[in-house]
Amino acid sequence: MSATMTVRPLLRAKKRREALRNLAFLSPWLIGFGVFFAYPLISTVYFSFMKYDGFSSPTWNGTRNWSYVFNEYPFFWPALRNTLWLVVVMVTLRVAFGLGIGLLITKIKTGAGFFRTAFYLPYLAPPVAATMAFAFLLNPGTGPVNSLLGKLGLPQPGWFNDPNWSKPGLTLLALWGIGDLMVIFMAALLDVPKEQYEAAELDGTGRWSRFRYVTLPNISPIVMFAVVTGVIQTMQYYTEPLVAGKVASGVIGGSGQQFEPGYPGQSTLTLPQLVYNLGFQRFDTGSACVIALVLFALSMAFTALLMRRRNGFLSAED
Repeated sequence: MSATMTVRPLLRAKKRREALRNLAFLSPWLIGFGVFFAYPLISTVYFSFMKYDGFSSPTWNGTRNWSYVFNEYPFFWPALRNTLWLVVVMVTLRVAFGLGIGLLITKIKTGAGFFRTAFYLPYLAPPVAATMAFAFLLNPGTGPVNSLLGKLGLPQPGWFNDPNWSKPGLTLLALWGIGDLMVIFMAALLDVPKEQYEAAELDGTGRWSRFRYVTLPNISPIVMFAVVTGVIQTMQYYTEPLVAGKVASGVIGGSGQQFEPGYPGQSTLTLPQLVYNLGFQRFDTGSACVIALVLFALSMAFTALLMRRRNGFLSAED
């Protein structure tokens, strides 16, 4: 009996030491999680129910910030529609285009290095410079793109000066900087076992069947990764639509000029722009936190939906 009573404290002490050791190994992640995720998220929820301008002490405001954003703030719903449009259209086209370019370059036997460099270099361009260049290229009056379309007898869109063409213009800009996805897909495509292609060819399958039943199942985790990260990045889409709207509207001067984002006709307005506009230009931190929480909820919802549908991306073995 005494031996049992002696062993139990030793076991408890051993378990305590193991728990402390595990906690010490986890401490870098726990500190990072607490400082950079948990605390900001809790603070955002807290300030969303407060009246706070960033200078005076916050005061309880109830659900007035939420009511203002959803019912009175005129830019919220256009920005939400634009953001969802970009998530659905831009992410889909970027993944398809990146995969197509990756497939094309892996099949090229001569000059593959040149094409890899040519497609990857645009991705390295600074977002502001790339957007300004695109805005000038797509200028409806003096841009070379519309001049070429006019010579070919094709319609000349207004691009960033036309609400119906501004988001397609941003999508073209995103497809131009496709180098990141191209490299990821190329690495995945080169990792597909050649034996599976040889077996499929012996069975007499065509190119589409080989892509569907050999290539796609092998690269499906990378497709899933590209879609999820693309959704998260597009939810944070800020610089390109803001700069495109400024350049197209002619407001590209100094800080003394006032500019309401979304030109033309609120078609380039996105939710991250509203967070900045409310929080740092109008000093309405509570309403800005509401929109930040909407962005967080949408990102989590899209990610959860994609993860639940992962069987459509991942093969049975994964």
